[in-house]
Amino acid sequence: MVAELVEQGSTEWAAMGKAADLLGVGSAETVRQWVRKAPTVAASVAPSSSAAEEIRRLKKENAELKRANGILKAASAFFAAEIDRPHR
Repeated sequence: MVAELVEQGSTEWAAMGKAADLLGVGSAETVRQWVRKAPTVAASVAPSSSAAEEIRRLKKENAELKRANGILKAASAFFAAEIDRPHR
């Protein structure tokens, strides 16, 4: 839970405090101690090397598609302006 909150943009300490509130635990310090005692949980959730490679490949493909999409939007705006422009 703490790792998910940190991924969403919270600081680690703020994530521990929010997790403590959500779990009804007395303080963030208790959650901090749990997090420190359970490092193997985070290691078992980490993606394998093949999954990490797939993620890397998909991120690269996503970036290329976003770039191509931007080019196509600019081109469509240019040609739309050409159509609306009066001709002699």
